[in-house]
Amino acid sequence: MLQKKQKPKALIVGGSIAGISCAHTLIKAGWEVQVLDKTTTPPTGCSTGAGLGLDTLSQRLIQSWLSRPELLVESTSPLGTEQNRAIGGESKTGRILTNDENLNFRAVHWAELHGLLYNELPPDIFLWGHLFLSICTSDDKASVKIVAKVLQTDEIVEIVGDLLVAADGCLSSIRQAFLPSFKLRYSGYYAWRGVFDFSENENSESEINIHKAYPQLGKGLYFDLASGTHMGMFEVPKKKINWIWYVNQPEPQIKGRSMTMKVNEEMVRRLHEQANEIWVPEFANVVRETKDPFINAIYDCDPLEQLVWDNVVLVGEAAHPITPHCGRSTNMSILDAAVLGKCLQKWGAEDLNSALAEYQSLRLPIISEQVLHSRHVGRIKQGLPLLNRQAFDPNVAEENLQELQIRNTPFCDDVPEGIDLS
Repeated sequence: MLQKKQKPKALIVGGSIAGISCAHTLIKAGWEVQVLDKTTTPPTGCSTGAGLGLDTLSQRLIQSWLSRPELLVESTSPLGTEQNRAIGGESKTGRILTNDENLNFRAVHWAELHGLLYNELPPDIFLWGHLFLSICTSDDKASVKIVAKVLQTDEIVEIVGDLLVAADGCLSSIRQAFLPSFKLRYSGYYAWRGVFDFSENENSESEINIHKAYPQLGKGLYFDLASGTHMGMFEVPKKKINWIWYVNQPEPQIKGRSMTMKVNEEMVRRLHEQANEIWVPEFANVVRETKDPFINAIYDCDPLEQLVWDNVVLVGEAAHPITPHCGRSTNMSILDAAVLGKCLQKWGAEDLNSALAEYQSLRLPIISEQVLHSRHVGRIKQGLPLLNRQAFDPNVAEENLQELQIRNTPFCDDVPEGIDLS
């Protein structure tokens, strides 16, 4: 009797959207997967300030991973339009710079998307509360071993697999192991973020006024640009408005391995004052009534030269830390997972080197251009110095500035050539 061939095993470090998407695509490719995450329990509830925009390709890929594809539509709301406006003068009247009526994104809360993807996977593939410590590749490059700490018991464990997928975010410890001199690049600005929840007071004055001032909320995405600053806003399901406001500042001092900075009452008070000075009163009221706003420092990095080391591969923000201006981070992570899964399926575990080489060749050129383009758009909207041109001033800017639009991000609507994602 022939012995049943053992499935190849992939270790995925990171249980956020990138890691959990890879779990879906690698299982479909015939791999056994184990997902490790330092969070002690599966994420639940509502993470403040975590609205996402999914492009059409991400929507199609996610639906292919769900047993009930309609759940994605039910858990999201349309972002059919994108409008960039200049805000200036005492009246703070919004002058339209660009208006894209064919965006075709959908808005979702991070926790909702994670829950959809998580609930489709076997719970026993997850090792929650496991902190990655180190990595070791076998001498013959045939296997990889990681050492992790079980946070609840302080036990040190070793786990062996055929492939290690680093989905551990922009502060990736695995990437640092291969690129010890790697440093993130501070953008020159940080962002205040928040979610205005009007689910328990649907007819409040602030809710009514914000929808009058921004009539496409619930159907579209707004960017308001003032001198040296800009903000973005869109509505996510369950009657919440996600907003983000970028402020030019020196790099903040952030403690620990986090991009989030704790704020105090005085900082929030100044936030409210500045909102009244800069923005239309309807948005300033939304900022004032948002509970627990917080600060994210905005970083990216120059494009990496490689994503693969033997049987270790980077995906998601570990592969491409990016500024958030073009709506790419989550969409790039989902496409990373899809391309990696198809490459592994195409070449098989017997030719892992070819599979990973193809993944790298397909993703590197695209993510490199998208990272640099998003950086460029961020500097435009923040009025920061630009190469061979004057800093952008929305008050004198011409209308129909196409480079501000998400749809003009390189490869925004493209499906990678040479690999079938259907």
